[in-house]
Amino acid sequence: MSHQTPPGRAGTPSAPQSRRDPHGWPHAVLAVLASLVAMAVVAGLGLWAAGAGDLPDGAFPAVVAAVVVMAVGGSVGLSGGAGGIADTDAGLSVVPLSVSLVGALVIAAGFLRPLRHRAVADTKELLGWAARIALLWVLLLVGLGPVAGHRFTIELGEGTAADIGDLLGASPKVGFETDVLPTVVFGLLWLAGVFAMALLVSRGAPLPARLVRFQESVRPAAYAMLVLLLAYVALGLVIGVIVAATQGHTAETLAVLLLGLPNLLWLAFTLGLGASWEGRVDGPFGLPMPRVLDQVLRTPSDSTLNLRTLSDHDDRVWLLLVVAAVMVLGAAFVMAARSPARMRPWQHAVHMAVALALTVFTVCLLAGVSAHAGLSLLGIGDLGGGLTGLVKLRPHLGTAVLLAVAWGLVAGFIGGLLARPVHRRGEVRAEEP
Repeated sequence: MSHQTPPGRAGTPSAPQSRRDPHGWPHAVLAVLASLVAMAVVAGLGLWAAGAGDLPDGAFPAVVAAVVVMAVGGSVGLSGGAGGIADTDAGLSVVPLSVSLVGALVIAAGFLRPLRHRAVADTKELLGWAARIALLWVLLLVGLGPVAGHRFTIELGEGTAADIGDLLGASPKVGFETDVLPTVVFGLLWLAGVFAMALLVSRGAPLPARLVRFQESVRPAAYAMLVLLLAYVALGLVIGVIVAATQGHTAETLAVLLLGLPNLLWLAFTLGLGASWEGRVDGPFGLPMPRVLDQVLRTPSDSTLNLRTLSDHDDRVWLLLVVAAVMVLGAAFVMAARSPARMRPWQHAVHMAVALALTVFTVCLLAGVSAHAGLSLLGIGDLGGGLTGLVKLRPHLGTAVLLAVAWGLVAGFIGGLLARPVHRRGEVRAEEP
């Protein structure tokens, strides 16, 4: 007698699969909205601490939206003027990495959650799940475009600018707006980078069958780099909270923590490795704390920022070298401890060198700053009045990457030796007779 499947049970084998792989649109919507809310909250609190809550004409929501756009690599342009009488020239290129980091962690968690408890995933499945989130992400960026824009009427202050402005009735205005197409393009690149890093650092995330053979060499190194960068942020957060609680300037300190903490800490990381940056600060604007950065860069021409030039103002900056050595060696140990025991120290050295070089390269691209503002009336430029300023900071990229390779080779080899006695996850040791 043949066995028949009872009515209503035919779909039973697929039920566990659907519960295991919830790749539906509701989960994608939740991941995207959670990331947006997290970034908006962090950006809003940081801007409020910085005093942006007092901006006129209800501009605060627009500024928050603009910061979120910049955090995901979007393009926000500045412009202004007062007809043919006055002209303003302004530009801003900076990534608020505190906001960007929070958004990346949240959306990465949402991306990985349906994929957990898997060993291998089909390429089509991964691409389909990523495409759902990417489509919603594009719609979100397009929707933020009209919101992230505003125009302000600026006061001319005192002096020549105010006198000419009053005489001619000029009311200069400066504003910002989002360029939607570059924002969508760079926002998708940012999202793709987040997805790639999420798959690389997570042991529980599945990979396509063709890529499984690379996970033993790539995933431990990627995870170690994430730990390294987050450890710097955690250390800076602790120091920042202590400074805010004991040294005064609480609002300004909180603004830096909520908007640009990784910008400062990852800059300090590269300086600790021996890298050099070049820049200048001019006018009323400046870099956030610590003050020694402003002191080194506030010169008539471009200045070099490294441990030597910083030590001319404060000898304590040499601690950055010590911190970098401890952090990099710790990351190398974490990488080796998560790698198979059969790997040799020289292999750990190569993996660490490549990973650290890519990390430093990325940090240098993200942590640069370029901002300028100027005012001219009737073609007379640089009228001052507290409205003209310049801040720029860019790395010596080639030297920074080469130093990272050297540090990685040494630290990776030592980390491989230190991790030899460590029992690896899933490793079975032979019992002694």
